[in-house]
Amino acid sequence: MADSELPTIKDKPFDLVQAMDVYELLYRYELGERDFREANLIGVDLTKQHLEGTNLANASLAGANLSRACLNESNLNHAFLYAANLSFIKLGKGKLCHADLTKANLEGAFLVKSQLRGAKLSGAILKGVNLRGADLSHVNLCGANLSGINLTGANLTGANLAWANLSGARLSNALLQDALLTGINLSHGYLHNIDLHKMDLSGVDFNHAKMNGSNLSGSNLSATNFNNADLRRTNFQGANLNGAELTGAILSGCNLSLTSFLRADLSHSILLDSHLCQANLNLANLSHADLRNANLQGSYLWNVNIDGANLQGADLRDSSLLGTHLNHCNWQQALLMGATLPDRILHS
Repeated sequence: MADSELPTIKDKPFDLVQAMDVYELLYRYELGERDFREANLIGVDLTKQHLEGTNLANASLAGANLSRACLNESNLNHAFLYAANLSFIKLGKGKLCHADLTKANLEGAFLVKSQLRGAKLSGAILKGVNLRGADLSHVNLCGANLSGINLTGANLTGANLAWANLSGARLSNALLQDALLTGINLSHGYLHNIDLHKMDLSGVDFNHAKMNGSNLSGSNLSATNFNNADLRRTNFQGANLNGAELTGAILSGCNLSLTSFLRADLSHSILLDSHLCQANLNLANLSHADLRNANLQGSYLWNVNIDGANLQGADLRDSSLLGTHLNHCNWQQALLMGATLPDRILHS
């Protein structure tokens, strides 16, 4: 075959130093072949090429350029993609189980509903990756920068996300049971309807997070930062929120019964219609909190700072308010039958 008849990439002849690998792949693909298992494609340039449905399992693609290539529904299980460029690649419903993506560039990659179980992602660039509905169970993302990543509905069961930066990430409806979340940054994240019950989340940063309808019951949330978070209708029953920061948090309609808030800061928080039955709020800061119609039956509010709080219509029956001064707060229409009140109540 004459050189002039060789296939081209972006209307330019292939570099003949590596032409046979690239030429053979594209030529055989054009003829209808899709099985290229264990192919040696180290350093090849497949920019913007269309190779949908290709089987590249166990292939060597270290340093390869697959930027903006289309490989939807392709199989790259166990592929060696060390330092490969996969930026803005289209790999929806792809298979990358146990693939080595160490130091790979995945910026802007489309990996919706892809399988990445056991993939190696140490040092990988993951900015703006779309992993909606992807399977990342047991993946090691320790310390990874995942800010702004889309993991909506993704399976992260057993994943190592310790010290990872997920600020602004989308994690609504994701599966996170048994995941390691020590030191994780979830500030400004979207975490609606996620199940984190009985998990150790102490010290985690959730400030400005949106997590309506989530389950945090029985979790260790001590010293956690929920400042200005939107936590409406979230279940915190029996959780440990000792020393937590919840300044300005929206907790309307939450289940906070049996929850411990010892020394927690709930100043300026919104607890409208929340359930705080038998909660421990001793030494907490509730100044300027909105507790209208909250259910605080049997709760403990010893030495609480409640200045400026709104307790209108709150149910405080059988609660204990020893050492708590009700000065300068609104407790009109509050139910106080059976409550243990401070020795002296001053009206503002």
